[in-house]
Amino acid sequence: MSNENLLFQSCLGVVLAGGKSSRMGQYKAHLQRNQQDMLSYSKTLLKDAGSSQVVVSGDVHGIADIVSNMGPLGGIQSIINQFKPKALLILPVDLPLMPADELTKLKKIGELSQSACFFTDNYLPLYLPVNAFVEQFFQQSLVQHNIAHKPDNKSSSKRGLSGPSVRSLINQIPHKVIQAKNSNSLFNTNTPEQWQQAQHLLSLQRKTHV
Repeated sequence: MSNENLLFQSCLGVVLAGGKSSRMGQYKAHLQRNQQDMLSYSKTLLKDAGSSQVVVSGDVHGIADIVSNMGPLGGIQSIINQFKPKALLILPVDLPLMPADELTKLKKIGELSQSACFFTDNYLPLYLPVNAFVEQFFQQSLVQHNIAHKPDNKSSSKRGLSGPSVRSLINQIPHKVIQAKNSNSLFNTNTPEQWQQAQHLLSLQRKTHV
C-alpha cells in the first residue's frame, strides 16, 4: 500500500453534533439542507474529503463525552480514546455552505505538513494529527478539569467553569493556517435567522450553477 493510501486510511472523520442547539430552538443536526438533514450532509462531506470512516460526536447522535463540560474538546478526546486514530478531520454540524473541496484541501495540507490545520479566524473545521503534542495536551487538560470540578471546589462551581477551548489546544501544538477560497464556506448557523440567511445563500448558489 502506498504512503498516500496509508494517510487516507488513517484519517477519521468526526462530525461535532454534541451541542444543545438552544439558540436554534431545535437540533441543528436535523435541519434540512436541500432535502438532506445536516448530519447526513456533514457525514457525506467528510467522506468526500477523504475520511476513511466517519463518526459522530454527541450523546444524542453518536459517541457520548467521557468527561462532561469540556465542549468540543470533550467530544474530540472521547473519539481519540475510543478509536485511537492517527488523525482526525473534524467538522461542526452547523456549516451548510462548506464544500468538500475545502475540507480536502485542509486535510491534504495538514497531512503534508504533519501538523494541525484550520482556516483563518476559524479553529473549526480542523485537521488534527493525533501526535505526542495532542496527547500531552489532553492529559494535562483532564487533570486540570478534574481539579476545577472537584465537589469541594466551591469557587469553581460558582463561576460555572467550562472546559478548555479548541484555541487552547491549537496554541500548544504545531499548526498551519490557510485561507478559505470562499468566506461563505465558514458561515455557521446558530440561530433561526442565520439558518434563513444560509438558505438564501444556498438558493443563490443553485441559481449560479443552473
